[in-house]
Amino acid sequence: MKYIAEIETRVAGIPCVIGVVEYSYSRPDRSADNSYDYYGGAEIAWEVCDSRGRKAPWLQRKLTPIAFADIETEIIEYFS
Repeated sequence: MKYIAEIETRVAGIPCVIGVVEYSYSRPDRSADNSYDYYGGAEIAWEVCDSRGRKAPWLQRKLTPIAFADIETEIIEYFS
């Protein structure tokens, strides 16, 4: 699969690559009439890959909620 970005990181201490499939960011709009536009935010689709870039579902299963949030933060910082 072709990724728009490949970010090197670690999951459970194991080196890996996060393949970003899709990324879009909307800035906060204080005049918006819905909460998504009012607060803004990012829509991200990504996959955990091994260090060679192959999908690694076994490694993705090791993600904790905190690790998941950390990866999404890394992706947002990458595109900032």
